[in-house]
Amino acid sequence: MKSKKDQIAFHSMLSVGMVCLIIFSFIPMFGIVMAFQDYVPAKGISGSEWVGLDNFKFMLQIPDSKQIFINTIVIAVWKIVVGTFVSITFALLLNEIRLKFAKRFMQTVVYLPNFLSWAVLATVVMNIFSYEGPINAMLGWFGIDPILFMASNEWFRPMLIISDVWKGFGYGSIIYLASLTSIDPGQYEAASIDGANRFQKLWYITLPGLLPTILLVTTLNLPNVLNAGFDQIFNLYNPLVYETADIIDTYVYRVGLVERQYSLGTAVGLLRSVVGIILILSANKLAQKLTDYRIF
Repeated sequence: MKSKKDQIAFHSMLSVGMVCLIIFSFIPMFGIVMAFQDYVPAKGISGSEWVGLDNFKFMLQIPDSKQIFINTIVIAVWKIVVGTFVSITFALLLNEIRLKFAKRFMQTVVYLPNFLSWAVLATVVMNIFSYEGPINAMLGWFGIDPILFMASNEWFRPMLIISDVWKGFGYGSIIYLASLTSIDPGQYEAASIDGANRFQKLWYITLPGLLPTILLVTTLNLPNVLNAGFDQIFNLYNPLVYETADIIDTYVYRVGLVERQYSLGTAVGLLRSVVGIILILSANKLAQKLTDYRIF
């Protein structure tokens, strides 16, 4: 009886989250039907005309669709690659710090941006990269003319990647720091006896020890290829940089909600979800094959 009471308490605790999940995640999925209709709000889903795959055909025919998918993939891939590299590098450097106070202080400083939303950080980023901001001020010291980072298709995308890495690399390094603690210290002692220097220990012991974790994290990030960061881009971009910054999520928001083309927006979102499921299943198989780890 005590066990049953405990189970009831646990399920009651979970019930609030499950109800919210059903209301906000499962029930709205019935709206997918709009992707196959010429949806008119006044007629509703039941009264709108059924058009089959016409919305998907139109989506593939509009000039912006190809550029939007390219922007999404390019931004997401660069974020994953650069973010992973910086997180690994920071974890390795932080691991070399022997003063515990300095190590904890550094961790706190670099972890802090991760806990701030892009609604807050966007203002910071815009001030830093503004025409009269500190970045352009430093460029002026070297005789370089100010750059319109927020209105330049050439510079806006690198600025997105740099600011995203700055926000998340500290938190992303946690798993690599944990992985470093699992490397046998005896290997370093044996290497010291053999006369290996610090760089040789890093190359022949530390990096091979991190390799399974790197492969696993990279594989698990594969489904994020179509998730280039709606919050960040929505708070930073403007019509001048749509050419290089407009991604699937921002396009769905603008077309589906702002321009009220509900059927087209739903079709784009549905296609993204289908591709995302394929990537998740592929990542699961790849993780199982490379690292003997399964997501589900």
